[in-house]
Amino acid sequence: METSSSQKGVQYVEEDHPAPNAKRGSIYQMFPPGERRMSAQGRRISVVDDIFGEIKEDGPNYRNVGWLGTAVLMIKTQIGLGVLSIPAVLDTLGMGPGLVVLILIGVITTWSNYEIGVFKKNHPSVYGIDDVGFKLFGRPGREFFYVVFVLFWIFVAGAGMLGISISFNAMSSHGACTAIFVLVAAIIGCALGSIQTLHEVSWLAWVGATSILTAILTLTIAVGVQDKPAAAPPGPFHSDWKGVGHPTFESAISACSSIVFAWAGTPAFFQIASEMRVPELYTRSLLLCQSVVAVTYIVIGVVVYYYCGSFVASPALGSAGVLLKKVCYGLALPGLCVSTLLFVHIAAKYIFVRMLRGTYHLTDPTFRHWATWLGCTFGVTVISYIIASAIPVFGGLVSLIGALLGTLMCFQPMGGMWLYDNWREARTGKWYAMVAWTTFVIVSGFFLMIGGTYGSVVDIKNAYAESGGSSPWSCADNSNSS
Repeated sequence: METSSSQKGVQYVEEDHPAPNAKRGSIYQMFPPGERRMSAQGRRISVVDDIFGEIKEDGPNYRNVGWLGTAVLMIKTQIGLGVLSIPAVLDTLGMGPGLVVLILIGVITTWSNYEIGVFKKNHPSVYGIDDVGFKLFGRPGREFFYVVFVLFWIFVAGAGMLGISISFNAMSSHGACTAIFVLVAAIIGCALGSIQTLHEVSWLAWVGATSILTAILTLTIAVGVQDKPAAAPPGPFHSDWKGVGHPTFESAISACSSIVFAWAGTPAFFQIASEMRVPELYTRSLLLCQSVVAVTYIVIGVVVYYYCGSFVASPALGSAGVLLKKVCYGLALPGLCVSTLLFVHIAAKYIFVRMLRGTYHLTDPTFRHWATWLGCTFGVTVISYIIASAIPVFGGLVSLIGALLGTLMCFQPMGGMWLYDNWREARTGKWYAMVAWTTFVIVSGFFLMIGGTYGSVVDIKNAYAESGGSSPWSCADNSNSS
C-alpha cells in the first residue's frame, strides 16, 4: 500500500480492489487499480487523469465514453451539416471529379484522425490542438491554434443554428421571421450544449445520427421515385447530371472547401479521445466512424445528384418537393439540434478546460466550476448566433468554414505531428515515403485554405448581390418555402 498527496494536501492510498458498494458506471469500473485513489478516511474515491487531474465520484466523470459511443460522437461531428451540401458540390464539379475529390479528402482526413490517436498515445497530456501547437511551435503555436480551434467550432455552431432555422422555415412554410428561428436555434444550442460530459451527450448523438440518416435516406428514396425534383420546370423532366463539370476556379475551389467541411470533425477527435474510457480502442471507433461516413456521403451524393441534376437544392433536403421537404426537415430537426449542441459543447469545453486546468475547480462542482462552465456555453452561443445571423447563406458559410478554418484544423497540424514524432527515426524507404505524404498534406492544406477562402468570399458576395438574396438579421425565408 503506497501513500501519495493530492494538490489539495489530502493524503491518498492506493487501493487494490474496488469498494464492495461501487455502483455501475463508477470510476472503479473504468480504471485499473493502480490509477484508483481513495482518501485515508474513506470519504472520497478518485482517479488521477493526465488532462483532467483528480476525477472524483461526486464530480463530473470526464473519462466514461465507451468505444461505440466514441464512434457515434465521431460520426455526429461529421454527418450533420456537411452531407447536405454534397449533391450540390457534385453538380458544380461533375460526378467524376466530385467523387475523386470527396474520396481523396476523406483519405487525408482519415489519416489525420488516425494520427491523432497515435499522437495522443505518445503524448497523453495532449487535450487539444493547442497542445500540439505548443509542442510544434512553442507558446505562440499554442495561442494561435487555440484561437483557430475555438473560432472553427463557433462558426460551425453558427452553421448549425442556420440549418435549424431553415428546418423551422421549411416545416412551417415560413411561419415566422427567420431571425426569430435563428434565435430559437441558439437557445436550443445553449440549453443542450451545457450538458457537461461527452458521456452524457453520447446518447443524444445516437438520436441525432439516427435522425439525420433517416432524413437523408428518405430524401434519397423520394428523389428516386418522384417524376422530377421540386425545382424543375413544368413539363417532362430528364436529369441533366454531368460526368465532368466546367466550373470557374472560384466555384470549384469553393466546392472543394464544402467537402473539407463535410469531413472536418477531425479537431474534435482530440477531445473525444480524451474522454474515452479505454483510449486503446480509439482506432476501432475511428474505422467504424469513417466507414459509415464514407458510405453515407458517396451513396447520398450520387443518388440525389443523379436524379436531381442541376435542380438539386442546398441544403439537399429541399430537393424532393413541398410535402417531402417538410417531412425530411422534420426528421432531420433532432439531428440538426444535436449537431448544434455538440458544436457548442466542444468549443465551450475547450475554453472551460483551458481556464480551469490544473485547479481542483475543473472536476469539483464548486461555484467557480459552474459559473465558468455556464459562462463558456453562453458566450460561445452568443457569438455563434451573431455569425449565423450575419452570414445567412448556408452554402457560402459552409464553404467559408471549410476553407478558412477546416483545412487548418485537419491537414497541416497532423503533418507536423507525424514529423515531430518521427523526424529522428532511421531514414528508410518508408520514412521518405511518409515525409512525402505529410508534405503533400501540408501543401494541399495551404492551397485549399487560401484558394477556398477567396472562392467562398466571392460566392457569399454574389449571393448577397442576387435579387432577393438574404441579408443579415433578415426575416426573409431561407428555405425557399414561400
